[in-house]
Amino acid sequence: MANSSVRVDTARFSRRPLEAVELSGPSAAIRRVHELLRRAASVDSAVLFVGEYGTDVPGLAAEIHVHSTNAGAPFVRVDCAGREAPDLDRELFGAPTGAAPSDLDTIAPDSRLAAARGGTLFLHEVTELPSAVQSRLARILRDREVRLRGDAVPTAFRLVTGAPPEIDADLRTQRFRADLYRRLAATRIDVPPLRDRADDVPALAARILDDLGADDVRAAARTFSHAALALLGAVTWLGNLAELRGVIERVAAATGEHVILIEHVLPALQLDRAPAAFVPAGNLREARLRFEREYIAAVLQHHGWCMADAAHTLGIQRPNLYRKARQLGILLSRTSA
Repeated sequence: MANSSVRVDTARFSRRPLEAVELSGPSAAIRRVHELLRRAASVDSAVLFVGEYGTDVPGLAAEIHVHSTNAGAPFVRVDCAGREAPDLDRELFGAPTGAAPSDLDTIAPDSRLAAARGGTLFLHEVTELPSAVQSRLARILRDREVRLRGDAVPTAFRLVTGAPPEIDADLRTQRFRADLYRRLAATRIDVPPLRDRADDVPALAARILDDLGADDVRAAARTFSHAALALLGAVTWLGNLAELRGVIERVAAATGEHVILIEHVLPALQLDRAPAAFVPAGNLREARLRFEREYIAAVLQHHGWCMADAAHTLGIQRPNLYRKARQLGILLSRTSA
């Protein structure tokens, strides 16, 4: 049952310090995630990571596995999004059997649940599980046993899952089963979005740049200038770590300089840009802020998003323009409506 969205990694993981890129940075918010992850890894209970699109939840799930007592066992990942219910049911549990409804659920030897026994099963985008699959998984987690090759055996895997923040709304509307949620969220770790921890962006950017050059031992280490890091820190990263990584990959590919300057970063932030839209609504203060946002975005676009020229036209210092752009929600990687 090969499927590109299912990956089984049976490699031996070594014990090491926490290395997930998402954990880089000095903010109190990400230090809290760091500590919760360490605690969760030390016990054999289920962990639910909740994070927006672009958050590296798979990397955090792998950290749980690496630092658990079953680090040498399989780490099995299943992406749940965009899957038909019968296909996902077969991947997780195996081919249907004739087991009596009152009996334990039966799984096939080639199922993902069987492959994860002794190790970790990671379900990414778990809220995308169809209702029937949710029901069956909840029953298996309740019983903690399955029937495999005719014998009743313990499930014997640690379950780690990832979900978007909308999981709370799904629970309220009963789109996601409350009994399943309780079994998934023995430990729940909410990963804050990048826009709420701008102080982490310089460390994240430097870490990503280091990782890009790690495979070439002959290459000299590359760094960002202070101005370039300040610019990256001013961006509202709606796509979170994935968006930041994409920008840095483009910058690194476009220049061979050892020190990456603000002039190198700006072109990578100009993709798919459109003028900010004006919506006449709200009170006077909201209208004033909206006008200011639209006017600054228009000046930036007029100057080809050259921050120095735009700051000169606006009569403010360039650092103040970065700050204004961030406060007003003007995206320097893309422009929102």
